[in-house]
Parts: sequence; C-alpha cells; structure tokens
Amino acid sequence: MGEPIDLNWKEFGSALLNATPNGVAVFDNTLQALISNRLARDGLDLYPGAFLSATVPSLMGPARQVLSSETVESGLVVEKNDSRYSVLLGPIRHQEAAIGVLAVFEDMTALTNMTNRMKGFQQLSIELDTIIDSSNDGLWICDGNGVVKRVNPASEKMIGLSAAQVVGKHMSELVEKKLVDRSVTLEVLKKRKKVSLIQKTRIGRDLFLTGTPVFDKNGELFRVVVNERDITEITRLQEQLKENAAITEQYKQDILEKQIQETESRRIIARSANYRNIVQKAIKLAQVDSTVLILGESGTGKGVIADLIHRNSSRADHPMIRINCGAIPDTLVESELFGYEKGAFTGAGHKGKPGKFETADKGIIFLDEIAELPLASQVKLLKFLEDGMISRVGSTRSRQVDVRIIAATNRDLKEMITGKQFRSDLYYRLNVVPLTIPPLRERLECLVPLITHYLEQFAEKYDKPRMTLSQGAVDALSAYAFPGNVRELINVCERLVVMAAGSRVGYEDLPGSIRKSMPSDEPGDAAWHPGQTLSQMVADLEKKVLIHALAHAGTQARAARILSLNQSTIARKLKKYGLSRSGVSPEGERPLD
Repeated sequence: MGEPIDLNWKEFGSALLNATPNGVAVFDNTLQALISNRLARDGLDLYPGAFLSATVPSLMGPARQVLSSETVESGLVVEKNDSRYSVLLGPIRHQEAAIGVLAVFEDMTALTNMTNRMKGFQQLSIELDTIIDSSNDGLWICDGNGVVKRVNPASEKMIGLSAAQVVGKHMSELVEKKLVDRSVTLEVLKKRKKVSLIQKTRIGRDLFLTGTPVFDKNGELFRVVVNERDITEITRLQEQLKENAAITEQYKQDILEKQIQETESRRIIARSANYRNIVQKAIKLAQVDSTVLILGESGTGKGVIADLIHRNSSRADHPMIRINCGAIPDTLVESELFGYEKGAFTGAGHKGKPGKFETADKGIIFLDEIAELPLASQVKLLKFLEDGMISRVGSTRSRQVDVRIIAATNRDLKEMITGKQFRSDLYYRLNVVPLTIPPLRERLECLVPLITHYLEQFAEKYDKPRMTLSQGAVDALSAYAFPGNVRELINVCERLVVMAAGSRVGYEDLPGSIRKSMPSDEPGDAAWHPGQTLSQMVADLEKKVLIHALAHAGTQARAARILSLNQSTIARKLKKYGLSRSGVSPEGERPLD
C-alpha cells in the first residue's frame, strides 16, 4: 500500500465532485453557484460565482420551486453548448430550512445520438420490409445453418406455400417432405459461393433460383439470400419458338422439295437417292456464296448442277459466265479470264478488253475442266480467290470484282497435285464445298425417266410422234453401263427418234453396243433351256446376270448397287458359281478381273 495522502477537506470534496461522471453544481438561495465540478464548468459554464439565470436560465423556475417546496425536481432537460442534459434539482437543508439547491447534470448527447440512429435503423428496416414484400421476385432468407428466416409474399404465390409453412424449418426438411423439389440454399452452404438452378414447384411453375451467401467480417457464412424468378412463361415461349422453328424448317423442306420437283420438270431428273441428295445440296449451296468444286465423270451433268446453283441463288439476275478451260489456248487463257489493256501483246485491241471475271461481276464464273488451267493462270486465280482483286494483262492496276466461283472437273486433282500438274493451294481454295456427281450407272432409278424425257424432247423437236419403248429395249438400255453418262444417253435418244420407222422403239432398233450388253439378241428366250429344271434355268440366268453386271460395273461394289444387293451377297454368289476371283466367264466374254 502507498503512503497516505495529506488532503484537507476542501481539496477532498473537490476531488470527489470531479470523480463523478455527471456535472454537479451547488447554488445558494439566490441561485448563485457556490461549488461546481469540472464537467459543470466545462459543459455548462457553471463556475463558482456565476448566476443560474445567466448560464442556464431555463432552470430558474424549477430551481425556485425546489427552494420553496423543498422537493426534488427530476426529468428536466436542457441543451447547452451542443449537448443535451438530463437535470435533477434537489434542496439543500440546514436547520429545517432550504438554504440552496444541488444540481446534477447527466450528459444525454450520446444516448440521443444512439436513439436517433435506432430510429434511422427502424426506418431503414421498414423500407427494406416494404421492398422485400413488394418485390415481384420471390425472396427467401435463411441463416447460416439453412433454417428459413423469412419468405416474401411473391415467393408464397410462386411456390404455393405460406410463410408459416416454411419459416423456422430447415431446408433439408422441406426437401424431404417434398415441399420443394431441390434447394439452392443447401448447395450454397455446401459450395460457399453463388449458385443458380431451375426448380419445378408443386403448382407446376418453373423458377430460376439464385442463392447468394452473406459472410460476416470474420468470414463466417451467416445468411443465404435466395432470389426466385418465375420463368414459366419464358419456358413456354422457348418451347413455342422451338415448335415455330420446327415448322419453319418443315416449310423450308417443303420449299426445297418443290424446288426439286420444279427442277425435275425442267432439266434435272432426280429419282435415285444419291442424285436427289446432290440436288438438295446444290439448292442449299445456292443460298450462300461459298466456292463449289463439282467432281464427276465426263457427261454426268456437272454444268447442269452449276446452272441449278445459279438459278436458285441471289445472283440469278446476274450472268453466269461459262468457261471451258480446256478449250482456250494456253497463251490466251489469262487474257480471256482477266482481260487485257491496249497494246498488252501483239494483236491486242486498241481499246483493250475486259475479261470474263469483269463481265461476270455480281454473278458467277463456271470454270469447267478446271484441271486444264495452265499453272501460270492457276497462280492468278488463286490470288483472286484470296483477295477478290484482278488485274488485266499489261496493267499495273488492280480492281475489285464480286464473283462467285464454281469449278468442275472429271480428273483426279489430288493425283495431278502429286504429278505437279495442279497447285495444291489452289485445290484447297476450290475444294471448299465439293459435290461429287454419281455416274449414270449408279443412279439406275433415273435411267428410264431420263430416256422417256429425252425421247419426248427430240420427238417434239423433229416433229415425230411420241415414242414408246418395248420391254426388250427397256431391259437392254437398263443393262447398258453408259460410259458416256447422260451425254451419251442424250445422243442415243436423239438417234432413236431420228432413225425409228414408227413410234415404238424395239430391241432391234438399239445401237449394237447396247444390244451387246444383253446375254442374247433374243432377250425374251435367254432363260429358256428345254431339258433343264426350273432351278437349273434360274441358276443359269442368275450366273449370266452376275457375269454381265460385273463386266459393265467393273467392281463388285458397283455391281451390287446395280442389282440392289449387298456386296457380301454378290461375293457369295460369285463363289457359288466359281466366278469370285478365277476369271471364269462364258465363252466369248472378257475376264472379270
């Protein structure tokens, strides 16, 4: 313990007053301050000798009441120097008489500020409640354990449950009782991050839920706020859009079918599945500006497909310039394609001449027999495909033209690349969308309709009666391979119309090359062999059919397509008749392999 402090009573009383947390002042019966502590002096200017009427005049009335009635006055409030005080006034008695007044001042500034803040919080809480309850979106608030604390009215309507049914319940309990099918709150608690999912409510609504975690300053997850948005109508509209898209696609397909039918009624007859597929692709390609490379044997109608693309494209009102690259002398290819300036070479015109690319501006260039294009011209064509710019022979200026390229060839460009006869970079520029036209022998369903079409066409051209075909003629024409494809078929039809004596084409009217495609000049008797059983005659006929199918098709796969059989069936039957790889064939026929 320390040494005792030597204080007189006056000093002790002053220390005691200054130790109290409130302001204290003593007034005589004239209400002049006799004693005051530091808080009274600093906060209320109540220094000894100061009169109450000059410092805190609002207390004069209550102080006189205390002196006269000798009772305590409390609950008084005064404001001084931006502070607010609660005041208690009590009488000081001596010999049964009031000789002064004791005043105790309690600073209420902090309490008032706190009260005002609480009122602000209360107002904010009311505003938040109003916002939450008036929101069109559903809102759930759960604590950090997954217990529901609050649900707004919009959510009650969406989920078909009242707040009383869910508030205070754990989300896992609501899932177990199938009141909700899944909980985004539980996912947020598990992953500790924002989670979104779609929920199906018990009343058939589709809700898009977003759960957001709320963390305190220590990083503890103490709330999960879930926003619910009704997307039932959006889902319905999406389904309707899908239906409309399906209907639109069906309309497009119907239009495509009508285009194909119209095409067939004009120049293209597409009865086989593989050729119909080519026609469909060509019509679809007409809607875009991609470069097209048409491949196929000579006479398959590559130009007809190019016409089809042009006719159904946005460029149909502009020209399609046809160029047979194999028919132009090598020295003139470049000037023909890209034009020339006056005096560019010996024999050049005085005014120069635009090339095919300039003539075809806004239209299409069809480069037939592209494989015959000289290497030097291939370079210039490649440059055009890259930037759309051309320059005339003898000119240093380039100009832009808007031309779509369709190229065609019956040659193997990859093989030509290997032999350095065709540029690989040009090939890949041209080969954006390849179309391979099947030969006529691979589209047998088209054969008879084509023949009928051209017979009628030439009959009209030469003013002949409408031609018909005997069954023998049909069989022979169907068995013929037509190595020249449609071009050869057209020539045959024209010859039949011109040379026929009447309106009916018989087997004997056919060219010799076609009659040879049949096993016998008398096709109706080919299967009849007196002395043989039915099964023997059928087997003999089947063997002959296989021999001739292979002779004209060249491969088992093609023979299978001609006869509408699987290749494995062809192989089995060849083995059965000893024809698989032995080269056995009837006398007078060439070997099979």
